[in-house]
Amino acid sequence: MIRLAEPPLSRPFALLARSLLFNILFYANMVVLMVAGLPTIVLPYRFFRAILRLYARSSLWLLRVVCGLAVEWRGREKMPAGACIVACKHQSLWETFALFMLLDDPAYVLKRELMWIPLFGWLARKARMIPVDRSARVAALARMAVRARAEVARGRQIVIFPEGTRRAVGAEPRYTSGVAYLYGETGLACVPVALNSGLFWPRRSLMRHSGTVTAEVLDPIAPGLDRKAFVARLQSVLEEATARLVAEARKQGAGART
Repeated sequence: MIRLAEPPLSRPFALLARSLLFNILFYANMVVLMVAGLPTIVLPYRFFRAILRLYARSSLWLLRVVCGLAVEWRGREKMPAGACIVACKHQSLWETFALFMLLDDPAYVLKRELMWIPLFGWLARKARMIPVDRSARVAALARMAVRARAEVARGRQIVIFPEGTRRAVGAEPRYTSGVAYLYGETGLACVPVALNSGLFWPRRSLMRHSGTVTAEVLDPIAPGLDRKAFVARLQSVLEEATARLVAEARKQGAGART
């Protein structure tokens, strides 16, 4: 049987159709699970934690089934048991939920404004996320550290995006003082996580490309470095690994296949 080649002009339309379908299902799923999670606000935390993991698992399933986008976790054995700081590269929305499948009980550092969103903000409080008022500078860092130490006492992993916001693939890194402050104040090891999610889920774009997002856990940075040396080391290892993962994916045509 002769199989006809797919017309080149159909590929962008197929990508757009898959991306639109995924976005509809992704946000519908999010809203349904947020509503379903409301009763868990008055229940023990383990019930709400199950909702969070269901959200992550179902979102990754939708990506795989609708968009043909899988995930590869590397270096999971390097993640220490118990409390630590997880400094993750931030290229897309993907890592805001996918890390729930990597970490046991993460507490994200996020901007305070997100806590004001109905449903999301209520559930973020139940999840004991760590809001930061980015306009308050030093005072905000001090409050962040207090909240982080409380979650560390519960054995949780503190997830922080060192650049504070999503950055496009290949953009010049802009590491903020928050991760260094957290590292110094908690006395915890910091585990860098590199990834290439921005190739498949670009920031400020509706498109969701097929392929495999690779997220790699790097060697932990032991506590005790001064803050300047810590940031230099973190940026060096995280940017180098991220560039390597991006280059690997691009060799396979990531972000261009439909």
